[in-house]
This record gives sequence, structure tokens and C-alpha cells, in this order.
Amino acid sequence: MRAVRMTAPGVLEHTEVPTPQAGPGEVLLRVGAVGACHSDLHILDAPAGVFPIPMTLGHEIAGTVDTVGPGVDGWSPGDRAAVYGIIGCGRCRACLRGEENRCRVIPVGGIGLSRDGGLAEYVVVPASRLLPVGDMDLTQAAPLTDAGLTPYHAVDLARPRLRPGTSCVVIGIGGLGHMGLQILLATTAVRIIAVDTNTAALDLAGRLGAHHSVQAGPDAVEKIRELVGPAPDGADVVLDFVGAQPTLDTARQVVATGGQILLVGLAGGTLPVRPVADEPPPVPLETGVVVPFWGTRAELHEVIALARDGRLHADVHTFPLAEAPQAYEALRRGEVRGRAVIVP
Repeated sequence: MRAVRMTAPGVLEHTEVPTPQAGPGEVLLRVGAVGACHSDLHILDAPAGVFPIPMTLGHEIAGTVDTVGPGVDGWSPGDRAAVYGIIGCGRCRACLRGEENRCRVIPVGGIGLSRDGGLAEYVVVPASRLLPVGDMDLTQAAPLTDAGLTPYHAVDLARPRLRPGTSCVVIGIGGLGHMGLQILLATTAVRIIAVDTNTAALDLAGRLGAHHSVQAGPDAVEKIRELVGPAPDGADVVLDFVGAQPTLDTARQVVATGGQILLVGLAGGTLPVRPVADEPPPVPLETGVVVPFWGTRAELHEVIALARDGRLHADVHTFPLAEAPQAYEALRRGEVRGRAVIVP
């Protein structure tokens, strides 16, 4: 079968590999769509030894069941499903609570991270990772598994502060940010302030329903402050889907005392946290800082329900499998609005 594999650090190549076979408890899925994620770029850029090589990338997967392995119940050839990408140990306290994204035994890993992913015609996954999507377009279903799930999990972590009438700043209206904005609109009654460097992204935010838009730049903090009020007041929640130094600086300067910052993006910025009494603290007092990671299977079930109900829709740009390397280069250059989705 055709596959796009990382064959060395930074090297993504088209290859021909044997079609895998489903083992006990597994399903062979005919891949219908795979989301291209910034996390894949971090995997490609990692030094040798951090991730398996060679490995087929792609952790945002939706497809159709081709064959089922021994011992699999509840799935039949032809069933359409999205893949929950995390594989925890299944035995630690976090996994037993259904929080495999917080597994205390296995470090960050899963399908497309520590074993072959979906940038291929077929992929083998444990049957327990599948969730039904019905007749949903698979190019819509695939992004739900990360671009939808991760912001949903982040919003869920912040939900106690996302009360009606509060303010939430959403920084970065890209693959995850535009989904997070819709999740806020569908599940809360907060006032949403969208922030991005790109006017097209802000236009998208406006069409989706953001109440205010602010272009990132030297005067962004001042403009946001005009909307949320002066310190110690401010935004009750800031969702940073970028994670670069400028966005983290914006987040800490606009969040309210007692608010919450959620660092979802992986752009490598640093958030200074330092208790001081003789000067304003770099992060306001009583402010929570959380680094969300993916989400739970139960949360993915809820994300799929939102999408099937028509309240969550990914702005997708499709690429054939033959153009997967070009899709990632476009993603790296910041040329993709919404989510790039690769179709084998």
C-alpha cells in the first residue's frame, strides 16, 4: 500500500509498504481522511531517538472498517469511524478514570506518535480507539479527533470560569482556534474576543460568531484592555492556540486576577510565573495556568455529537496523499487557513 513515512529526522517520503493485518482486538481501517497537525511538524523536527523511525505520521484519522481481528465485537466491515489517537497503559489511576491523556505510565504516545499513523491507505488500530461517525463526511470527521478534541478539552478545563457574561480571549484562529471558537459558542454564553495576525483568520472568526476581533501586534493588549477593562479586571479565560512568546505575553497581560490561561499551542514561548510583592507580578495573582493535552474518549464522543448536530464544522483544505509533503510545507509557512486534510 502507499504510505507517507518519516524515514529520518525532518524527512517525509512516499513509500510502498505491506498492508498491515489486524491482530487480536484490532481493526484494519481503510483511511478516508487524515488531518495535518502542527504536532506532526514537531515530530519531524525532533532529534533522532525521540520518535520511532521509520514511522507513518498522521494522528487525526477517520475511515471505514475493512477487516476486524479476533475478539473484536461491535464493529463490522463498512462501519465508518473516527480514531481516538491516544493509547494509555489502561492500568494507572488516570487511565482507570478514562483520562488516558494523563497516563502516568506511558509518555506522550499513540497512533501516529509512537506507532504507525494514518498517512497511508490503511492503518491498524485497537478497536477500543474507534468511535462511530455515521454518515458524516470523513474529511470533517478526521479533524474532530484532535483539532476538535483538544480545544474541547481545554474549554472543559476552563468551564468553571466560563460563566454567562464572562470574557474569553481566543488567540490564534487556525486549525484548533477556529474549532475552539465554535465550541465556546455552542457550549457557553461567554463574550469571545478573537486575536490573530492574519486578517483572513479574523474574518473567519467573525463569520463563525466571535463578538470582537483584534489584530495581533504592538497595540493588541491595549485594544483588548479596552474591551475587558483595566487590571486587576480582564479576560476571565485566555485560550492561546499559538504558544509563541508574543502570544504568551499578550495572554498574561490581559487575563484578569483569578482568571485562567490555557496554553494549547506548541510554538515554544515561555510564560514567566514568579511570586512578587514589590512590583506587578508577571502573571496576575490567583491566576491558573494549564497546559492541556488532547482529551478523553468521552470528550471525543461529545465533540462528534456537536458536529453531527451541525454546531461544529471544520474549515478544511484537502490535499491528495501524493501531496502530503507539500501540505506540511504549506502548514509550516502559515499558508493554511483552518485545517489541512489529506485524502488517500
